[in-house]
Amino acid sequence: MTPTLALTIGLAVLIGVSLGLLGGGGSVLAVPLLVYVADLPAKEAIATSLLVVGATSAVGVIPHARAHRVRWRTGLIFGFAGMTGAYAGGRLAEFIPAGLLLTGFAVMMIATAVAMIRGRRNADGRAVPHELPVLRVILDGVVVGLVTGLVGAGGGFLVVPALALFGGLPMPVAVGTSLVVIAMKSIAGLAGYLSSVPINWGLAAAVTVAAIAGSFAGGRFTGRIPADILRKAFGWFVVAMGVFVLGQQLPEDLRTNPLLWAGVGVAAAISVVLTVLKGRRQAQTPPPSTSVSSGRHSMGNDSH
Repeated sequence: MTPTLALTIGLAVLIGVSLGLLGGGGSVLAVPLLVYVADLPAKEAIATSLLVVGATSAVGVIPHARAHRVRWRTGLIFGFAGMTGAYAGGRLAEFIPAGLLLTGFAVMMIATAVAMIRGRRNADGRAVPHELPVLRVILDGVVVGLVTGLVGAGGGFLVVPALALFGGLPMPVAVGTSLVVIAMKSIAGLAGYLSSVPINWGLAAAVTVAAIAGSFAGGRFTGRIPADILRKAFGWFVVAMGVFVLGQQLPEDLRTNPLLWAGVGVAAAISVVLTVLKGRRQAQTPPPSTSVSSGRHSMGNDSH
């Protein structure tokens, strides 16, 4: 085994961990890995990543399903709707410059990540739906599929927020359900590539096995990490990927300017600190029901 192949397989574990733990990030990690480490041509890397991400997501559903963290009807309907939208997006992509697509995608990733970090407002006390409304799932699936078809990404970055933020599913359930959607869309995309793009099946198999191993590890940690922490970790991960993609679209002289990235780093550090401080304040503030109940308890003691 060559050092390059060993490094590729080793890093492929991170693809599985990302999918199993966060329900997304597979394509964003797989394509750069296959292009810059495995030295595959871009289209072959994309096709191989679809195989790796699709197979890993399909197998990664198993631990989530066993833990009852999958909404099957929602995932299957979302997946079929997403496949339809992805096909339409792929047809439209040829009329839009690649730089514009990637820039728009990066901005959308960052905006989505901010929403994930902030969380849903007034969500406490609401009943968690067992399955989401069919029309809402179809609409979200088509929109997400359209966007991911345009930019060629797996869609986990959009599926998880759609299920968690807009659908109201708990973060661990959104992660498990998103794997069903990603597997369906990746397999459909791979079918489109196989007719014109060759695949190194030996490399693809090795990377897939490593990613599947990582997905089981990530899936086991999902149920042990508090949903709030998992949601914010996902959000910051998407921010980092969004900034990276956006940075690649800048002119070379600006992209290689250390002052720019130093400023980005400082801004990111400040954002993390503010988020942590806000989370601590919210944790220290007792909920209204607690205050009311304690007040009533005190009044009851005074009356005796």
